[in-house]
Amino acid sequence: MRDILISTGSVRLRARLAPTATGERLWAALPLHSRAETWGRSVKVKVPIESGRERGAKLLGQIGEIYYLAEDDRIMIVFGPTPISMSGEIRLPRPCNLLATTTDEVSALAAVVPGQKISILRAEGG
Repeated sequence: MRDILISTGSVRLRARLAPTATGERLWAALPLHSRAETWGRSVKVKVPIESGRERGAKLLGQIGEIYYLAEDDRIMIVFGPTPISMSGEIRLPRPCNLLATTTDEVSALAAVVPGQKISILRAEGG
């Protein structure tokens, strides 16, 4: 099992990578450092990996899931509705690969501001 640590400001999220080709590519590229982008109640991060859309890509997200946007080479962490969400849903910008899951409190990402540094590392013991 491969665990990652996503950190920005005072926010630390531990997540378990999905056993997918995209998860393997991210693991191989770690550590990564980038800048935050916000979109509604989500944080996106540009990453230097390329991976196509996988079978089972999702258009509706869930809190605690972390996604990879294949067309944009970005990771997306949702913690509530996006600007295109309908009532009671979290709509992703297009079908996205499930990259990882976390049980940590993602609502802390509401404090993230655009341009803030984000690091993605291999977690200790992960």
